[in-house]
Amino acid sequence: QVQLVESGGGLVQPGGSLRLSCAASGFTVSIYVMSWYRQAPGKERELVATMSSGIGNTNYAKSVKGRFTISRDNAKNTVYLQMHSLKPEDEAVYYCSAFRGRDYWGQGTLVTVSS
Repeated sequence: QVQLVESGGGLVQPGGSLRLSCAASGFTVSIYVMSWYRQAPGKERELVATMSSGIGNTNYAKSVKGRFTISRDNAKNTVYLQMHSLKPEDEAVYYCSAFRGRDYWGQGTLVTVSS
């Protein structure tokens, strides 16, 4: 049974950093396309970062490139999203996604950026 559990969200001041974690079970993250999405209130869910299966090539939304980093720990079967220089517009619920033929989603973790 595929399961994704996000953690690490919380309140951070503008300019601060957070690291989100996505603990996976029921499958191996290294053979799935792993992604982080976010959804702000009243807005559509948007893709933030993606890591390919295998070699782990990464891609980022233009709005986060240079500030966010997606990474994968195969031993822990966990995917991370390191976020730096956070802005108020980064505030959203962040979701972890796994794709291999179909999408699997976590429950989301809320990131609040406010002074």
